[in-house]
Amino acid sequence: MSTPQALLAAGPSFLNPEWLISTFGLIGILAIVFAESGLLIGFFLPGDSLLFTAGLLVADGRYLHQPLWLVCLLVAVAATAGDQVGYLFGKRVGPSLFRRPNSRLFKQQNVQRANDFFARYGARSVVLARFVPIVRTFTPIIAGVSRMHYRTFLIYNVLGGTLWGTGVTVLGYFLGQIAFVKSHIEFILIGIVLVSVLPIGIQLLRSRRQSAPTGSHPPDRAQAASAPKGTTGND
Repeated sequence: MSTPQALLAAGPSFLNPEWLISTFGLIGILAIVFAESGLLIGFFLPGDSLLFTAGLLVADGRYLHQPLWLVCLLVAVAATAGDQVGYLFGKRVGPSLFRRPNSRLFKQQNVQRANDFFARYGARSVVLARFVPIVRTFTPIIAGVSRMHYRTFLIYNVLGGTLWGTGVTVLGYFLGQIAFVKSHIEFILIGIVLVSVLPIGIQLLRSRRQSAPTGSHPPDRAQAASAPKGTTGND
């Protein structure tokens, strides 16, 4: 096994775009895009890197033999359908989503992050969130919780799914036709895997920090908060 292939095999298979595509083909790409776009458990999936790699492999003629236009069309449909499911789920569960306890695959901070993103950008967030990992998964759900007008959501959803699904795939396709990229594609795939793992690593670090035992400062803050009101005023 060559060095690039050995490095790719050393990482987790579900974060290795080349392994996913070589194993499941176009159907696997569509399933992952659908899950990452609107299912709560899909936030850790490598959507961006998967589409970029799909474009590279279409250009290289490896694993994917469908024409580029068909791959882009199906990816856009899967992304749009995923967000539709997320929206309907959010509309069904409503505000109770914000009271759901944390678990290994669900963190309230991800919901809050998407909620802040939605509050800041409004309807445009449905498009913009497509290009932000993790937020991409939770934004359509927050749109449903917020009872965003369905027609407005549908328009922005189709636009965002098309721009993201087509844009990232086409970018990989055209870069895959560059001679340097074609001759170093194994090393480029390693870089893509590392980029895929990065958001998960950051997420784990944040979770560990939040669950770590507090030092001396938080108790001091708590004591200050519980002090009699008269002690903090002017004598």
